[in-house]
Amino acid sequence: MRKNTIKSLLLAFGMTLTLSMSACQTSSDAAKDDRLASSSEEVAADPAKEASVAETGEKAAGEDDTATDEVTYPVTITDHLGRSVTIESQPESLVSGYYITSSLLISLGLDDQMVGVEAKADTRNIYSLSAPEILTLPNVGTAKEFDLEGCAALDPDLVILPAKLKDTIPALEELGMTVLAVNPENQNLLFETIDMIDTAANVVSDGEALKNYITDSLTQLDTSLTDSELPSVYLAGNSSILETAGPAMYQNTLIENADAANVASELTDTYWASVSYEQILSWNPEYIILAADAEYTIDSVLADPGLAGCTAITEKNVYQLPNTIESLDSPVPGSFLGSFYLASILHPDLVTPEDYQAQVKAFYETFYSFTPGENEK
Repeated sequence: MRKNTIKSLLLAFGMTLTLSMSACQTSSDAAKDDRLASSSEEVAADPAKEASVAETGEKAAGEDDTATDEVTYPVTITDHLGRSVTIESQPESLVSGYYITSSLLISLGLDDQMVGVEAKADTRNIYSLSAPEILTLPNVGTAKEFDLEGCAALDPDLVILPAKLKDTIPALEELGMTVLAVNPENQNLLFETIDMIDTAANVVSDGEALKNYITDSLTQLDTSLTDSELPSVYLAGNSSILETAGPAMYQNTLIENADAANVASELTDTYWASVSYEQILSWNPEYIILAADAEYTIDSVLADPGLAGCTAITEKNVYQLPNTIESLDSPVPGSFLGSFYLASILHPDLVTPEDYQAQVKAFYETFYSFTPGENEK
C-alpha cells in the first residue's frame, strides 16, 4: 500500500503526544514538531536491542545505537525459536499466518507485498479500515490447521508464522520456503518481532519509527501515572470468567503499564490459567476486566452469583477491553493503547477517556492511514 507513507505521516503528525493532559486533546503544531524531532533521534535503549535478531555481514542489526536505512543481503535473523534464518535477497512477496504479524505488516507499509493471510481475515476490522485489499487474499489456514499446500502455491519469498506452528516449519522449508517464527508475548518480544520483520523486509527506519512511537507513548503514560495507587485487577479470558491471564501473557504487560496489579501474577507456570470462583473471591480484585473478544458480557459477570461479594462486583467495576478496530489485549502494534484504556478506567483523574481517544486517533492515522470514527474508539 505504501513504502514511505510512515515517514511522510511522521512529518504530518509529529512523534510526541503529550498526555498531561489538555495537550492530548488538541493537535497543536508544537506536538507535531516534538514528534518529528523524536522520530529522528536514536532509538531509546530497550532490552530487545540487547538480543540482536539479525546479522548483516559481520555486524548484527541493532548492535549499533542507530539503525541503518538499508539492509545488506544476505541477512541472517535469529527468530523466536532460536533458528538462524538466512534471507538471500529482499523479499517481494510475503505470507502472514498470524493476525499479529498481519497487523504489523500493515503498520510498516508492507501490506502491498502480502500474497497470503491467515484464515478469517474478513472478521478483522483493522484490515477493512486500513488495507481492504488483504480481504481478497488467499488464506493459509490457522495455527491449528495450517494449509501447507496452499501456502506453497503462493510461492512467497518469506513466510511469517507464530512460534506455536513450529512443527509446520520443516515441511515448509522442504518445499523451499523461508520461514520466520515469532512469539510477541511481551513488550520486549513485540519489539524483537518488529526488528526481525523490518530487517527481513528492508524497512528498518519504519520499524524504528514504530518502536519510538510506542516507547514515547508509554513513557508519557508512565509519567502521567506517577504516584498513582495500584488497584488490583483480574483480567478474564475470552471463553470464561474462570480463565485468567498470568504473568507470561501479554495482557499482564497491559495491566502493569496501566499502573495496576494483576491478582493472577502468582500463576507463573502457565499462560491462560483456569481458576475457581473461590480463588477469585480470595484475590478479591477491585476491578474485573474482560478480554476484548470475550464470549460473555459485562452484565452476565455482574449477575454471576459465584462472584457475589467480590469488590469489583459490589462497586460495579467491570469493564471490557476495546475490540472495535482490533483486540487491544493482543500483542499487535496498537496494543499499548490497551494500557491507555485501562488507565482511563483505573485512574480517570490522571488519564481521561478523551486522552485515550486522542491516542487512538493519532496512532491509527499515523501508522494505518485512517481516522477512527467515534464508534471505533
